Amino acid sequence: MNILSVENLSKSYGEKILFKDISFTIAEKQRIGLIGVNGTGKSSLLRIVAELDSPDSGKLVHANHFRVQYLSQNPEFTETETVLQHVFGGDSPLMQTIRDYEIALQDLETDYESEQKQAKLFAVQQRMDDMDAWDASTQAQIILTKLGIEEFHKPVSLMSGGQKKRVALASALIHPADLLILDEPTNHIDHETVKWLEEHLAKYRGALLLVTHDRYFLDRVTNRIFEINFGNLYNYEGNYEVYLEKKADREEQDASSEDKRQNLLRRELAWLQKGAKARTTKQKARIDRAEELRDRHVDGPRDIMDIAIGASRLGKKVIELIDLEKSFEGQTMIKDLNYIVMPRDRIGIIGPNGSGKSTLLNLLTGRLQPDKGVIDVGSTVKIAYYTQENVEMDEKLRVIEYVKQAAENIRTTDGETISASQMLERFLFPSSSQWTPIAKLSGGERRRLYLLRTLMGEPNVLLLDEPTNDLDIQTLTILEDYLERFPGAVITVSHDRYFLDRTAEHLFVFAGDGEIQRFQGTCSEYLDQKQFENSKDYIKAAAPAQPIKQAPPIVVPTTIATNSKLKKLSFKEQKEWEEIEAKIAAIELQISQLKQEIANNGANYDKIQLLFEKEQKATQELDATMERWTELSDLVEEINQQNAVNSQKP
Repeated sequence: MNILSVENLSKSYGEKILFKDISFTIAEKQRIGLIGVNGTGKSSLLRIVAELDSPDSGKLVHANHFRVQYLSQNPEFTETETVLQHVFGGDSPLMQTIRDYEIALQDLETDYESEQKQAKLFAVQQRMDDMDAWDASTQAQIILTKLGIEEFHKPVSLMSGGQKKRVALASALIHPADLLILDEPTNHIDHETVKWLEEHLAKYRGALLLVTHDRYFLDRVTNRIFEINFGNLYNYEGNYEVYLEKKADREEQDASSEDKRQNLLRRELAWLQKGAKARTTKQKARIDRAEELRDRHVDGPRDIMDIAIGASRLGKKVIELIDLEKSFEGQTMIKDLNYIVMPRDRIGIIGPNGSGKSTLLNLLTGRLQPDKGVIDVGSTVKIAYYTQENVEMDEKLRVIEYVKQAAENIRTTDGETISASQMLERFLFPSSSQWTPIAKLSGGERRRLYLLRTLMGEPNVLLLDEPTNDLDIQTLTILEDYLERFPGAVITVSHDRYFLDRTAEHLFVFAGDGEIQRFQGTCSEYLDQKQFENSKDYIKAAAPAQPIKQAPPIVVPTTIATNSKLKKLSFKEQKEWEEIEAKIAAIELQISQLKQEIANNGANYDKIQLLFEKEQKATQELDATMERWTELSDLVEEINQQNAVNSQKP
């Protein structure tokens, strides 16, 4: 059943058309992901659907009591508003009652013997009973806990940007709604919280419309994709993976249609150039057709960003960290960190918010000084730092002015030198928008402009702090390809698992209290290993005192008739079959432990070489054992089949 119909919706800003005459419906429990290049109007469409903004034309059709909850990309709060007031805000009796209960409970905790406060709490509890609000209160507490929100009476204005976003997300999730609209909900939350949010939204009772750059999240949460492209809206049934397949098919068809159009145009123009003397009605029609083919608007690849900026030469010595330590107000962020950054390193940094990830980047750039230890930077190193908040951006400047502050001309990867204006066009800022004040750009457009400015200095070491925030998926895909070919070192702080899988081969895991663990492998491999280590299978495999669990014995006779000859499963084969699964598990555990040892010895290259050789041998042994398992498995299956045949004989 449809809960919302959007009919012939249009929106533009000045000469820029975001979308024109788009129509769609949203049904109950649909999970819709909205995709498009930054600046195409994704956030504008969300605000219109949430009825916080008005379209130029078109309308929304829904029931009178249609409820919408909306999470903004940049939530706004009143100056004195507390966490409690925002999270349980609104005029609904249910939210008012839960808010009163939390306030009464907090008041009583500060003065437990006050009879007046006890009576007040008792009265609110009665209201909670009457409204059957306890389930809603419990669910709210779970959401707040999972999002790391504990200080209910703290003014939101005193919180960091990430904390504010989580407070706003909690409010959107707690309030009941027919349609939940989320604009970049995965910004500023760690991997564990993203996983919980995926599970929570899977059980959400209402419909969902969201914008996110996290492609794993998008793939797991959605069952329908909307794409805004050149003012049009394309609708794809399925998740992100299905969307990619269907979009490729559509673009292939469009390319074929464009080839046909070009061929027709060439033929019609050739006919016109012959200069036909007579102008019959038929010939006039051909002229009109040629002009129509020539003038027809065709969506081309002009929305493809081109990051082709050159990099400076980098010597063998990059950055060496020696006994590095850093604390703030008694809290240890980094302790005894030793590491040698290599010229082609691809390092990902993960960990909870506030654990010190950005602190490490600020130490590497000299914005902070260590309490102890040395940071030795090579003479050829040229660092570019893409910060999380892009605080260096003066929003009063125009786009072209901001870029020209860095350089008038830019050298590309192929050695060509182009102007700042030409490079802006490659970053999807056409000449018509280059004199636009930065303050009028969308959040994603600002981040894209800031990325260009960061890369313009031809760096050979890139430090990226949450680069995926507010960048669209297409831009991220191109950035990932650029980083893959980048000739220097890249160190990235990110909560985006997909981006890290594409760009990092080695992880620094901030575990708290200054401890930094190193892991050789991708983010997904680390999370899989962490999940395995928390499982019962790992506990059993890691306990040497426990007997090895054997494969179940074959419950069929070990002789079969083959070509009138008896074939037996030998005692050795039987024994091997019983033990082979445990052997495979042991080798896999050994490989996992070797990878961890490699990560823990990042600065000891002699030892790393030995560990790599051991890992390679273990991997070869695993491959051989798996092949042997396949052979034995086929033999056991053959025995089972023959036994079944024999059992049917008289």
